[in-house]
Amino acid sequence: MPRAIKKKASKKDSPEIEITSVLENMKDTLKKKQKMVLTYSLIAASAVLVLAVIIYYQHTADQQSREIESRAYNVYYNLYQKKSMSKQDQYQQALDLFQQAYNKQKSPRVLLYIASSYFELEKYDDSLKTLNTFTKKHANAKDMLPIVYQKIAAIQLIKGDKEAALKTLDTVYKSGGIYQDYALIESGRILEKDGKKEEAAAKYKELTLKFPGSPYAEEAKTKLEEKKEG
Repeated sequence: MPRAIKKKASKKDSPEIEITSVLENMKDTLKKKQKMVLTYSLIAASAVLVLAVIIYYQHTADQQSREIESRAYNVYYNLYQKKSMSKQDQYQQALDLFQQAYNKQKSPRVLLYIASSYFELEKYDDSLKTLNTFTKKHANAKDMLPIVYQKIAAIQLIKGDKEAALKTLDTVYKSGGIYQDYALIESGRILEKDGKKEEAAAKYKELTLKFPGSPYAEEAKTKLEEKKEG
């Protein structure tokens, strides 16, 4: 009688093998997470370092700009100077310092002084170009804009462009601020010289009514009286 063939029972993984496999998977997962954490940590550290460098650079640039700006004011107003300078040298040196300060920090105040230095040096084209740059780059500096337009009008008058000067003075008046009375008196003067006496008188009258305490009010009153007598 033939023997019965015994089937070999399939071997199941022992508990030790299963535990080892789980531990290996956990180790692989942990390594991957550690790499990710290390990568993100390096990225975060780099970002913090870059930010710190930017802040330090800005702080240093601001400090240097303020120091140069302070020196420029002293030269511009001829304060604390150890030796006397000609007006030409004074304003040229102030201009150089203001330009250095502006290159480090784009301050609207410094740009206005650059234009003023050019004006004092009688470099009117350079001054006008700088003032026009101000109106484009620093339009939000509304407290300084009337001064800027007043200087633009002054240069336009020097260059003989009365029509442009009148438009600029109208902008000065409409922008408000401390130069409104100046805009009226200067407009009146231009119009009067141009033979437009009625228009000039209207400017003088507006000045006397709206700005009776202005240093130009007396001049405007005199002009109106002269017109009546004439």
